[in-house]
Amino acid sequence: MKRFTIVTFSAVLFGLLLSMCGTSKNGGGLNLFTIDQDRQLGAQVAAEIDGNPREYPVLDSASNREIYAYVYKIRNSILNSGNVTHKDDFSWRVRIIKNDTVLNAFCTPGGYIYVYTGLMKFLDNEAQLAGVLGHEIGHADLRHSTRQMTKIYGVQVLLQIIAGDRQMVKEVATAVVGLKFSRQHETEADESSVRYLCPTPYQADGGAGFFEKLESQGGARAPEFLSTHPNPAGRIEHFHNARIEQGCQGTNDYATEYKRMIAKLP
Repeated sequence: MKRFTIVTFSAVLFGLLLSMCGTSKNGGGLNLFTIDQDRQLGAQVAAEIDGNPREYPVLDSASNREIYAYVYKIRNSILNSGNVTHKDDFSWRVRIIKNDTVLNAFCTPGGYIYVYTGLMKFLDNEAQLAGVLGHEIGHADLRHSTRQMTKIYGVQVLLQIIAGDRQMVKEVATAVVGLKFSRQHETEADESSVRYLCPTPYQADGGAGFFEKLESQGGARAPEFLSTHPNPAGRIEHFHNARIEQGCQGTNDYATEYKRMIAKLP
């Protein structure tokens, strides 16, 4: 690792502390990472996932062009809503992980989006998937992951990353994949999902559909990560209330097209 002089350390730390100012207004919590560092960390996480096909069997985009084009169409509707702050700053690349037993999706810092086939097959319509993607995009757009990294690791680890400590970069990248968000961050991501979908033809509270279906099945298939989140009933109500408060007019769920496309998943 490169050696820093006291002057260099102070200059870097001062710059980081300046960058922290104003972060609590957008996403809650301090963030020592810059936008560029979000991008770099996200690329590192994506590289870790791409290099681990046993744990993350990503569907090949060339062999599954139609389904990828379909998911990218949904992603584009969200990004073109005019409400994604970092639309032009982050990658927003999508990958589908082949695992029918996992009901999950996640988005790394810098906008690398991953969705499991288990979740896609569990959902009933396109508006629901758009709601889930909007939620995950919200996490990245509000930079929740690097806010959590700041809280967990603090200044010293960030300085090691800046200095080029590859082992630390790998450790942090691995941690990002399994990161659990606070209840506040989950609520903010839910609200972002509605805000992103509000200008579109979608039902803006489509994200509620995932939780409604879980409840209808008695919660038997609820993923483990929900144990630390706001309860599903509360989130369902919050989605619906946010749609009403924002005056969203979209009503389409595109269920027929969704079922046709999901049937193409291996």
